[in-house]
Amino acid sequence: MLGAGAIGAYAGAALARGGTDVTLIARGPHLAAMASRGVRVLSPRGDFTAHPRATDDLAAVADAEVVLVGLKAYSLPEIAPRLGKLLAPGAAVIWAQNGIPWWYFQSLPDPAGGAGLESVDPGGVIAGSIGPEHNVGCVTYCSTEIIEPGVIRHIEGTRFTLGEPDGSKSERCGLISAAFAGGGLKAPVDARLRDQIWLKLVGNVAFNPITALTRATLGELGTLPEMHDLLRAIFAECATVAGRLGISFPVSLDRRLEAGLAVGDHKTSMLQDLEAGKRLELDCMTGAVVELADRLGIDVPHVRTVHACAKLLDQLRSLH
Repeated sequence: MLGAGAIGAYAGAALARGGTDVTLIARGPHLAAMASRGVRVLSPRGDFTAHPRATDDLAAVADAEVVLVGLKAYSLPEIAPRLGKLLAPGAAVIWAQNGIPWWYFQSLPDPAGGAGLESVDPGGVIAGSIGPEHNVGCVTYCSTEIIEPGVIRHIEGTRFTLGEPDGSKSERCGLISAAFAGGGLKAPVDARLRDQIWLKLVGNVAFNPITALTRATLGELGTLPEMHDLLRAIFAECATVAGRLGISFPVSLDRRLEAGLAVGDHKTSMLQDLEAGKRLELDCMTGAVVELADRLGIDVPHVRTVHACAKLLDQLRSLH
């Protein structure tokens, strides 16, 4: 588990409890706590403690058959060259990032007129460092937070949907799915993972930056009719871009919107990052949609406006 933060430490602890040999790579007080006391998970599904190995040494990935990368998307260009050199020849790398993943156009004819996205892989650094044979996609539906070093509160969701970039049903995805199931998690393998990526992305593009800008919980977003209109407009713009890329949404966007608001008194990861003084994960979400829309000649004024406002918020926060 490279980047064993809230989600990575939770998944790692669950896998370790299920009998998988797990090493957590983290840093700071969170690492120190996990190394000395293990990972304590507080969950409505039952509390538990697991004791996987924990280290800050990236070289630990060299022995791994599977590396789950739980880092923020903006961290990948810096670490990819070192990671690529360390990976074992047959290792699978599960990319559990938000937004449009850097590998999105691998194994696809690219209707957007360019293999990579500058917003998620500036200069193609990641693609140049990680061989395509390593890549496994992942869409996480799992809400967790670190409430103190080494202690994870699991709020809801246990699904880590997996998929090969070429849509094949591979033996390795089957084995990884079985290991997740052994730890009490769900890891279905989806031949059309990009549909799932976009289903999650439309919610992230609409909810995350707006909650950061307004400090609202998901439930509070739903209390203002005008906000419903704005969220629907953002959903529609994202859906237009997705449609041009051949995406079929597995559920209706109205249902996706209502399900997001129904989560209630929960702060999005972006609002949590803002309050913790961390950088906002914008470029892989709103930034990627704007870049794709520009390539495809689609007007996305609401997404563009929210992206500009959130980008300025992030820039000003980093200056103070």
